[in-house]
Amino acid sequence: MAFSTRLLSKSRQLYGSQAIHAIPVRFYAKEAAPPGPPLKGDQMLKNIFLEVKKKFETALGILRKEKIIIDPDDPAAVSQYAKVMKTVREKADLFSESQRIQYTVQTRTRDIPDARTYLLTLKDIRIKRGLTDELGAEAMMMDALDKVEKEIKKPLMRDDKKSMALLNAEFDKINKKLGIRKEDFPKYEEQLELKIAKAQLDELKKDALEAMETQKKRCVVG
Repeated sequence: MAFSTRLLSKSRQLYGSQAIHAIPVRFYAKEAAPPGPPLKGDQMLKNIFLEVKKKFETALGILRKEKIIIDPDDPAAVSQYAKVMKTVREKADLFSESQRIQYTVQTRTRDIPDARTYLLTLKDIRIKRGLTDELGAEAMMMDALDKVEKEIKKPLMRDDKKSMALLNAEFDKINKKLGIRKEDFPKYEEQLELKIAKAQLDELKKDALEAMETQKKRCVVG
């Protein structure tokens, strides 16, 4: 059980730059928060606890049954581990890593009225998650915004559909230049999951070696 629990704790945010920049256009447009009946504090906490407990137990149940080879240098082992973790997410109804990013973007930007603050918030999310902008997409996006705002002669607001269409057209040009295609999003996510799987196996291997070394020292002392 200790090993299975450790696997779950290794979901670190190790993403490629496409994870932030390959976000569907609809996330740039301002959307109203979904309505929902209010819950009392105690009942809300109870529901959250029960939901988390259920997901955790489901994930542990799957991990106990799966054979995992801790070899980050073996592509087959990395692929198998990625498949296991994907099964865990699907069965336990957990977010994938790219879905987590999209959810964070949605919740943090929902009430932002203008495009510039939106893009700066996107940059802040990237930095705080330890992501790198290897493609230089952020600078291109800000240049595109500058171009549109110069054309419309005012700050671009996200509810200005006509002007937002101009910005989205510029973003499409950027995606084309960087080789990012909407139809390739599933491939990007698969590549992302393999990178994460390898990184997590690296961490598990490091933990295992440290545990073995600690045990050896104890045996020598004993």
